[in-house]
Amino acid sequence: MTRTIMIVGNGDIESLVAQRIDDADMVIRFNGSRNFERAGSRTDVVAVCNTGRPAKAMVHNAAWRDSVPVQDCRAIWSVRDAQKFQHIKPDVLASFPELEDFFDDYTEAFGAFAREEGKEHVVLPAALHDAVDAELAAYQPGRYVVPSSGLMVMAHVLNDPAFVGDEIAFAGFSHQGWDGHPFEAERQWVNTHVMSGRLTRLGTLLA
Repeated sequence: MTRTIMIVGNGDIESLVAQRIDDADMVIRFNGSRNFERAGSRTDVVAVCNTGRPAKAMVHNAAWRDSVPVQDCRAIWSVRDAQKFQHIKPDVLASFPELEDFFDDYTEAFGAFAREEGKEHVVLPAALHDAVDAELAAYQPGRYVVPSSGLMVMAHVLNDPAFVGDEIAFAGFSHQGWDGHPFEAERQWVNTHVMSGRLTRLGTLLA
């Protein structure tokens, strides 16, 4: 039976889309789930940036740990492989020396929290990061630090055999933000997969 997997970014969500999110078989949200409730209320997975200041601000913060999306989810997905990040660190710091704390790793802390709460903890593999970099190269991304967490999750779901045959839908992505992510190339990557039918974009705000 075909499932609907919903990937929900932290951007604007139309009210009709919010209901479709809650009707999905699986809902994946990100980090602090800033648009929670306005973007539906179901949460099965919270995907997190598990390095740097954002990671520290979440995993050691009772407000995040006790938030409804985090409490409701059954799994935490860490989108950054620690060994991969140590591998790219020298090259990144050569161009962006201000990003030293970007590589502070909190993967184990997220894993410990997940175990305490009886949740699954999944770390997206380095091979996925490599594959995403290779695919983005086709869109001439220019110099960037790493792909965004949203793109990593989309790529993971599209390539994981556990989701073969499922409808993969998304909403709430503006493809804007931190200039260390290649957002224009990511927008083109997403559009390619929408046009091929592998991804379904919900709503019109961010089309």
